[in-house]
Amino acid sequence: MDRELTSKEKRIVKTRQMAKTIAFVCGLFAIAFIAISLSTRRIGRNDIRIATVERGNIDIGLSTSGTVSPEYQEQILSPISSRILEVYARMGDTVEVGTSLLRLNLENAEADYQRSLDDLQLKEQRLKQLRINQDTRLTDMQMRLRVARMSLNQKQSQLDGERYLDSIGSGTKERVRQAELTYNTASLEVEQLQKQLDNERRVCQAELDMQRIEIDMQRKSLEATRQTLADARICSPRRAVLTFIKNDIGASVSQGEQIAIISDLSSYKVEGELSDGYSDRIQVGSLVTIRSGKTRLSGTVSHLNPLTKGGSISFTIRLDNPSHPILRPGLRTEVFVLARSHENSLRLPMGTYYKNGKGSYKLFVVEGDRLVARDVELGEANYDWVEVIRGLDEGEQVVISDMEKYQGRHNIRLK
Repeated sequence: MDRELTSKEKRIVKTRQMAKTIAFVCGLFAIAFIAISLSTRRIGRNDIRIATVERGNIDIGLSTSGTVSPEYQEQILSPISSRILEVYARMGDTVEVGTSLLRLNLENAEADYQRSLDDLQLKEQRLKQLRINQDTRLTDMQMRLRVARMSLNQKQSQLDGERYLDSIGSGTKERVRQAELTYNTASLEVEQLQKQLDNERRVCQAELDMQRIEIDMQRKSLEATRQTLADARICSPRRAVLTFIKNDIGASVSQGEQIAIISDLSSYKVEGELSDGYSDRIQVGSLVTIRSGKTRLSGTVSHLNPLTKGGSISFTIRLDNPSHPILRPGLRTEVFVLARSHENSLRLPMGTYYKNGKGSYKLFVVEGDRLVARDVELGEANYDWVEVIRGLDEGEQVVISDMEKYQGRHNIRLK
């Protein structure tokens, strides 16, 4: 059976209700305070990088990668198809001019050379024999021509005698005509022999020229074979470091196959590639910056390959300091090719905030003891600077650290 509460019990119930109300209100205040605290999260200055917007020049260019290679490097190719018999040097050795690197089997090549040499000697002997035969034929024809001329002179004397006798009445016209006919016949014989001699001389000269040409060709072939044999004794053409050698003894090598590489490791160059879409923005003489780690080197484009390969164009960079200690074969570097320069532009130091290239960004700007998010448009950049197009003024301080985890916030308190 219910009973009426006493005054004391009523006060206790009322007190409990008020306590619950107060606790609920305090909870709401606590939640609101935590929410406000989270929305104005604190961050220390030492935890971020802050830079000042300034004016200056920005060199804009093309970024790509490059590979360091020796400035002088020569591939040694096998001049013949053969086998490797001996190897005299190892990769990494410093070799002098004329140092033997390896030995190829030259038996077949030397046999071919000897056969060609014998063939040349045979042709030279044939040339001598041809000259003797020609001299014999020409001498015979010359003697026949001399005899014919002597006979012609005799016929001339007889004709003159008959004409004289006919003039004094002791001869006859018939004998004069007979003497003239004999003389003319002898004269034609002399003329014919002279033409035969001239033709024979031309034929002999043509035969000699043809033989000399064959001999010259044989000599050139012999010289080429001799040079091939000399090259087949693989030696270093200059003082350098042996960076590759085919050292499989007994292995077969084809003519033109690479069997060694020597490199001058005292100076280097950089080989780079760019998409052929940028071919109009690079040329011989373009200034280049090379970066490897914290080291930067300057240079210029010394050669531009006009041919496109796989959608890319290749170029060679001549370094201002090609002997820098950091350089070594195969080192990958960053390459920045200067294309143009923006003068007196607003700029910010390069930082991790610049991820997507030219476009819109949300950056945190220092305003008193707070960082306030602001929409900013950034332009082109290089290794050092980023162009500011709009959204920032000269002298303002901006966070250039990666603030991706704070992108949902608009206001951060600085410690």
